[in-house]
This record gives sequence, C-alpha cells and structure tokens, in this order.
Amino acid sequence: MKPFAVKDKFIPRGRIRLVGDKSIAHRALIIGALSRNKTIIRNFPVHDDSLATLNTLVAFGAKIERNNKQVLVWGFQGLRKPRKPVFVNNSGTTLRLILGVLAGTDFETKIIAGKYLSARPMSRVDKPLRLMGARITAKKRGSEEYPPLVIRGGKLKGILYRPPVASAQVKSAILLAGLSASGKTRVIEKIRTRDHTERMLKTFGANITVNKNSITLIPDRSLSSPGVIYIPGDISSAAFLVVLAIIIPGAKIVIERVSLNPGRCGIINVLKRMGAKIKVEPFKNRKMQGFEPMGNLIVTSGKLKATVVKPSEVPSLIDELPVFMVAACFAEGATVIKGAGELRFKEADRIDSMLTNLISMGADIHSIKSGNLENIIIKGKGFLNGAKLKSFGDHRIAMSMVVAALAAKGKSRLDDISCISKSFPGFLTTLKSLLR
Repeated sequence: MKPFAVKDKFIPRGRIRLVGDKSIAHRALIIGALSRNKTIIRNFPVHDDSLATLNTLVAFGAKIERNNKQVLVWGFQGLRKPRKPVFVNNSGTTLRLILGVLAGTDFETKIIAGKYLSARPMSRVDKPLRLMGARITAKKRGSEEYPPLVIRGGKLKGILYRPPVASAQVKSAILLAGLSASGKTRVIEKIRTRDHTERMLKTFGANITVNKNSITLIPDRSLSSPGVIYIPGDISSAAFLVVLAIIIPGAKIVIERVSLNPGRCGIINVLKRMGAKIKVEPFKNRKMQGFEPMGNLIVTSGKLKATVVKPSEVPSLIDELPVFMVAACFAEGATVIKGAGELRFKEADRIDSMLTNLISMGADIHSIKSGNLENIIIKGKGFLNGAKLKSFGDHRIAMSMVVAALAAKGKSRLDDISCISKSFPGFLTTLKSLLR
C-alpha cells in the first residue's frame, strides 16, 4: 500500500510531453511481432500494461529489445508454444488481443491474469473467436467466463460479427484472428469505437477497409513493417491534467504531441462543449506523425456548464469518465452521462468506486437505471471537500481522486496509489513539474 496525502494547494502551470499512448503501444508490439522486418517503436510507454504485452510476446518467441523509450521488434513468422502458462498481469488489452492472435495457432496455451483482470468478463471475446474456430475454456461463474483461460487455435474461418457491446478490444481480437482465417472477416459496430487497430494494420500493409461502422479484413497479404512507429502522447493520461487545469483557477498548461485520434477525443469535445478553454493545435509534421494524428493541447482554467453525454459518445471517452465526473462536480447545473454501465466491468466497478469517493467529498451524484441504460447524474456544486479516499486498486480511480483532492477544500488522503503504475507511473512526477 502506498498512500498519498494532499495538504497544500497549487496552481498548475507549464509545458509537458507525455510518454506514448498505451492503446497504440499494445498494437504496435503485437502487429510488429507478426510482421516481416524490424519495427522501431519510439516514445514507448514503460508501464505495467505495455510491459505485459511485451513480456507476453517474448514468451511466445518474439525477439524484442527495449532501450529507454525506444523498442525494437524483430518480426517473425509464427508463434512458438510457451514453456509454461503465460501471465498477462492485469492488462485487459493484452489478454483480449493476444487471444485473437492465438486463435490461429496450432498449439494450446494457458493464460493466467492478475487479481483485477481475473474478475473481468471474457465471454464477449471468447464467443466470436469460437465462432471462427478457436477452442477456449475458461473459469465460469454463472453465465459469464473469466480468466484463467485455455485456448487452442485451429483452422479459422472469417465471420461477419456484430458485437453486442461497443468494445475496441473485442473488435481488435476478431481482426487479429482474421489475419489467420480463410475468407474475409467483417465487424459491424453499433457504435464506432477507437480505430487504432485498423490504422496500425493498414500501416503494416493489411488489406483492410473501413466504411463508417463496418470494417472488413481480407487476409491475402503478408504484413510488412513500415520501419519506424512514433507513438503520440496518451490522451487518456493527458485527461487528468486537462481536468486539473480547468478546475483550478489561474491554471494554464500545454501538453505537447498528444494523440488526437478522433475515436479518443471525446473527453476534449465534451469539455469544450461545457465551456472549457482548450485550444487544439494539430501537429503538421506528417513524416513524424505517420498513421495517428497528434498535436498540442493548450488548457486554461475556466467555468464549466453542465451537459448531457449521449450513449454514442461514451466509447470515445470511456476511460476518461472517472475524471470527467470530477470535472462535472465543478460545473454549473446537472450533468448526465447516459449509457455508462460498461464502467462496472473495468479494473474496479468504476461507478460504485467514483460514487463512494465523490459522495464522501460532498458531491451530489447518483446512478439510475433507465430502460437498458445506466445513467450517472452529477449536480455540480462548484467545489469538493477534502476526505479520506480509496483507489479500489484501479489506476484511473486513483488518478481521478488525486485530481479531485488537489482541487478540493481542505486535506485529503488516498489509501493507495501503487496501482497508478499500470498506465502512468510518472504521474506524480509530472504533477510536481506543473504545480507551482
């Protein structure tokens, strides 16, 4: 346990550059390992999740070298059966994407997970992979499946699949399995999710087409590395600093070279709709930018007005919703997040966790079921009070509560921040560089 206390208040000001987006890093490692030639990944994020993918690939025979923020991946043909069960820590992206890769192998693998990932549902990815021809067994609890899992790949066939839950991880697992399938694989989404996998596969030469919410992959080409992949800064990590700068009077920060992927900019779009002073400067160096748009964010403090987040917007800011709830506490009026139920299936139940913490800080917040949707209503008071807070072992809850504590009146204490290393181990150091 590593507690964190906030006694003094600061005004964040300055310029920062964040390490690479972890969603992109996972895909660069996996697709690079499946491709011909060497891939150099620059601005690689060194944290628990990205290292889980790196170590998993090494367990399957990939040759990977890491030097500070640069990673070299030597592409190889085919995977090798690991000598023992593979541990993916608590990285859901690692587990779900690697299942897609393993679906096309001719050997059996057991995959085990950490405490928090072992409580997350896996049927959503197991079902389509079984339809393609993979054999998967998992721990069952009721009608749902959980890690550990045993997967034996086989001769796969392409399928047409309509995911019942909006999930970029499920979509990605199906597309990665499609690389080994006979015939085309097509995924049609109800709500469009982040497209990092589609962009990465296209960059590596895959025959993939995107038409609105429909993605089609035809496995008639070998993947070949473009040579160098530069990973823009993680917008999910940036969101904590963006909210902090908005809600603390007198703050102004610049976040350089951050990802501006349209499927990930929901937090920026919604905050701007609420009146946040966020200026977006797209990065114009196309050679360096490559396949993912990026740019600078200039954020200045200001007043927020309540808004309604539609279910169609939720996938574009699903990871940022905890810290968005903090921002909503400082907005004028009642903010409603519609269709937020997927938050219950993250590292922690992020709805109960955030409600518990924010209510203890004096927030007026509750959740309510409306038909098939679960909505969160936050009536902004313009302030929060210091309190004893809990991370619930969830990195995004922990960072959200650090932001809330820094903006709150009075002292706060957070029980454990060690989980932050999952996605942003330099979070507190970065904060200290801004708080003056």
